[in-house]
Amino acid sequence: MLNLMRIRDVADYTANPELTPEVPISGAEAFNRYIEHTLPFLRESGGEIMFLGDGGEFLIGPEDERWDLVMMIRQSSAQSFLAFSSHQDYMAGIGHRTAAIEDSRLLPMTELTIPN
Repeated sequence: MLNLMRIRDVADYTANPELTPEVPISGAEAFNRYIEHTLPFLRESGGEIMFLGDGGEFLIGPEDERWDLVMMIRQSSAQSFLAFSSHQDYMAGIGHRTAAIEDSRLLPMTELTIPN
């Protein structure tokens, strides 16, 4: 899965006040907290982060569109992803993601064989 994310300057924990840090943090720090919370559940489900990197403006694409963070996740199957994404303990930390992200896109992908 390809994740494109626009990160808030300051994390917004309005939707999940129980996770609000004592002092305001950046959206990037909130997303790091989300990753730290999520990795054990992702790995348990057979998934892994294949790539995490800084984004920016498109080289080819809409001039007014930018994505701050790009992440590629490999999951063993759609069923594994659905089980992971509804896991109760995983869901307990999803508020860090909500606080961090201003906008996002999630594109499921299926690997193809590269022709010779």
